Parts: sequence; structure tokens; C-alpha cells
Amino acid sequence: MDLDGPPAKARCRACGEHRLVSHAELHDLNIAHLDCDAFYANVEKRDRPELRDKPVIVGGGQRGVVTAACYLARVYGVHSAMPMFKARKLCPDAVVIRPEMAKYQRIGRRIREIMLETTPLVEPLSIDEAFLDLSGTSALHGGSPAATLARLAGRIETEVGLTVSIGLSYNKFLAKIASDLDKPRGFAVIGKRDAEAFLIERPVGIIWGVGKALKRTLERDGIRTIRDLRQHEEVALMARYGVIGKRLYRFARGRDARQVESNAPAKSISAETTFDRDVAEAETLVGQIWPLCEKVARRLKRAGLAGRGVTLKLKTDDFKLLTRSRRLGDPTCLAEVLYRTAKPLIEREADGRRFRLIGIGASDLTDGALADPPDMLDPNRDRQAKIEEAIDAVRAKLGDAAIRKGRGLTNDA
Repeated sequence: MDLDGPPAKARCRACGEHRLVSHAELHDLNIAHLDCDAFYANVEKRDRPELRDKPVIVGGGQRGVVTAACYLARVYGVHSAMPMFKARKLCPDAVVIRPEMAKYQRIGRRIREIMLETTPLVEPLSIDEAFLDLSGTSALHGGSPAATLARLAGRIETEVGLTVSIGLSYNKFLAKIASDLDKPRGFAVIGKRDAEAFLIERPVGIIWGVGKALKRTLERDGIRTIRDLRQHEEVALMARYGVIGKRLYRFARGRDARQVESNAPAKSISAETTFDRDVAEAETLVGQIWPLCEKVARRLKRAGLAGRGVTLKLKTDDFKLLTRSRRLGDPTCLAEVLYRTAKPLIEREADGRRFRLIGIGASDLTDGALADPPDMLDPNRDRQAKIEEAIDAVRAKLGDAAIRKGRGLTNDA
């Protein structure tokens, strides 16, 4: 960084900070991952300054899960997706706040606007994180991507009142890893010359796409670290683990050819609900899915998208997650089609087990113009589409509660 003053009291000229970043390739790297620090929890702390020094958990009721936890709450072992009853036991003094998604989305959009003023190549991953490609922006911003990112972080902190952590590297995989290295309010760098040394002793789970199941399989095969993984050829990894074997081979060597894609299409749209009590009966489970199907259909229509597949999500009373999917003959954005596809999937899984959560998703998204074409084998499809169009029109004028299908009348919970 460009510094003012002697090293002991130096400040960065780009952002005015005492915290300095030094790396041999600092000004040559241009792919970044920006992640807001404990976003939901810090939004609440920003809006309620009296909570600044208190542990804060954003989440649902006793049977819900933690949506976000501030760093003070994390000291007690609280983390996102943890059951609320467990979080309350670990941190009984925490202030628990119900999530206010409309507020978070509004703030997330403002942060996105600031990023887009820095570079048009912004690929959102969620409401509070994104990849940025700052290639070719040095002349525009009068400094290297690293200096521009430092100013960006300062601007978000000043204008929005939230801190972010930034990872800078030469590809998306390493930039994402780097952003987690120095949280909160961090700025970490992984360059081409130190990537191999950085990765070699890391656990294989650091690779994007290696979830719990694949991690267990790899460990059973004696692959626990990147060093272990690098002992295997690409062909052998693909033969053993399928397509992801290619990613394992390349990411283990710090290679990632994915580009930062602005306006990257969503891969799925879903909705879910956690029950107040565990549910085992198929009829009750099926009854709960209709409002979720309507919610997903509404989101598809607003986004101009349609799903080629339907995914059912269930979580058992012992927190095991089940997903079941079915491919559709034609893309759909109709709640009725989602419901009819999910219903037999639910009935197949309702074998006496008790469930605490159910969800429905439309996957493999495509252009909404392709949704629900006429089908000679299903002459009612056109009628269903017209009924939903009429319902949507009434709700647009009078609100969501103005009109319902009969099966929705028993789903007020």
C-alpha cells in the first residue's frame, strides 16, 4: 500500500487505516471476494447501538435455527444453522432477534450498488457476499485493484455502517478462501507464488463443493489434506468421484478457470418452513407444502424464470437432511405443478419418521417464456395456468390473503 509516515505510525493513503497488508503480488491481483461480517447480526447492532458489546443471535423461535450470530456469540460456540434451543443453552445471555429480511435485502442492495460503482463485474453469491473482477480498473480508479478494494471497504463502512472482509487472489476459489482468513474487517491475499505452499497442508474440506458426505468418502479413501489429494491423477479422481474429481484435481493445485459472471442466473428458487411440533403424518406434511409451492411460483414469475426440476427438502427430528428431486417434462412456474410433483415424493418419505422442517424448490432454472407449454396429455394445464394468472391478478390488487385455493384454507399456521 502507499503509506504516509514512518512504519510504526503509518497509515494507508488509500483508506487511512493503520492496518496494513503486505504481499509481493499485492498490486498484480484482481479477483476478489467480499463478505459482510456477521451481516444480519451486525445490521441489528448498527441499528441498536446499545447491543454493541452484547452477544446477538438472529433467528427463529425455540424450534427454529440460527440465521446469524455476531462474533461475540460465536465465542460461545454459536453458529449459523444451529438449532435455536442449542444456541440458547450455549449463550443464555444472548439477545435474540427475529430476522427482518426486507431490511437486510434493502441494505444488501445498497452494498451491491457500491460494488457496481467500483466494477461492473460483480457476481453476487448471496445477499451479503460477492465476487468482483477488477481487471482493467487501475486507470479508472487511479490505483491497483488492492487499493481500490481498500477504499471500497472504507466506503461501505462509512456509508452503510457495516464492516466487510476481503480476499484477493488470481482466481475465485482462492479469493473466497482468503476472505475467511482475517475476519472480521479483514483483508487477506493469496498470490500465485504462495498458493501451493498455502494449500498443501489444508484439509480437503477447504475445496468448494466438498460437503460432509464427500469429505467422509475422501477420508475413508485416505485423503484428508490437499497434500493427500495431490498424490492422485485427474483421471483416477474422476473415475472414483465422477465429474467433481476434475475440480478436486485442479483446485488442489490452485487452478480455477471460472470467470466472475455479472448477472449470473440463480440456480434454484425455494421456500421452507419449520414446524412448531414434529410432524409424521403424510396428510399434514402434504398440507404444509401448498403455501410453499405458491411462494416459489410467485418468485419464479416475478423473476421471469421456470424450473425444469422440483426438489423436496425434509429435516428429521434428529436434524438429518433429506432431499428428493424429480425432473419435469417441461419447465414450470405453476404452483399446481410444483404441488402435484412434490406430493408423491412426500408420501413416499412419510414412513413414520418425524420431521421438523419441510421445503420445496424449483431447480435447473430457465427462461420463463418456456414455462408450461400446451400438453395434449394434460388438457387441464392451460386451465391451471389461467386460474393462477387470475389469482395472481387479484392478489396484486388486494393482497395475498384476498383469494385462496381450497387446499390453502387449512394452512394458516
